Amino acid sequence: MKVVAFNGSPKKEGNTYHALKLVCEQLEEKGIETEIVNVGIKNVKACTACNMCFKNRDEKCIIKNDDVNEWIQKMKEADGIILGTPVHYASLSASFKSFLDRAFYVAGANGSLLRHKVGASVVAVRRSGGLPAFNELNNYLTYSEMMIPTSNYWNVIHGLMPGQVEKDEEGVQIMRVLGKNMAYLLQLVENGKDKVEAPAIERKVMTNFVR
Repeated sequence: MKVVAFNGSPKKEGNTYHALKLVCEQLEEKGIETEIVNVGIKNVKACTACNMCFKNRDEKCIIKNDDVNEWIQKMKEADGIILGTPVHYASLSASFKSFLDRAFYVAGANGSLLRHKVGASVVAVRRSGGLPAFNELNNYLTYSEMMIPTSNYWNVIHGLMPGQVEKDEEGVQIMRVLGKNMAYLLQLVENGKDKVEAPAIERKVMTNFVR
């Protein structure tokens, strides 16, 4: 099994990276392969709402001059996905949101590519604004019918300078417990595939409130 973790920080090895590493270490202890992809250091264009991904259905965004399509395939091939972001004005980093908007939209347009994968969110913050960012990340996971492991608190860890999150004892425990629970859920899903029938996918009902 493999988990791909996406680092939304513009700092390649800042506190978001260290938070993701804490989770990945627990996964690796259970023999699960991990990879951290640095999204926040790249120039990622925002979704233009052209809906060509729904028309083409080729698992690609029509914007070709960045790495989003490569990352979409990593998500498709992975058993689990971790989304990690720093906090900018109580929200996600801009480039990370651009990536998530496009990647999850393409995934939905192509037969729900992420459905029933295991997904978790992680946030690194100096002081406050962590929960709004955490909730934003979870919106992508829940919309995609992903399975979400939990920890013993919300998945937020605190620190300013790179590496300081490792001094947040409670935050470190939160990441550690999350990693253990994610590994457990991944194993349950893998071992249950041939024993429990998955519910059939339902075609999305779209309701507009202006008639």
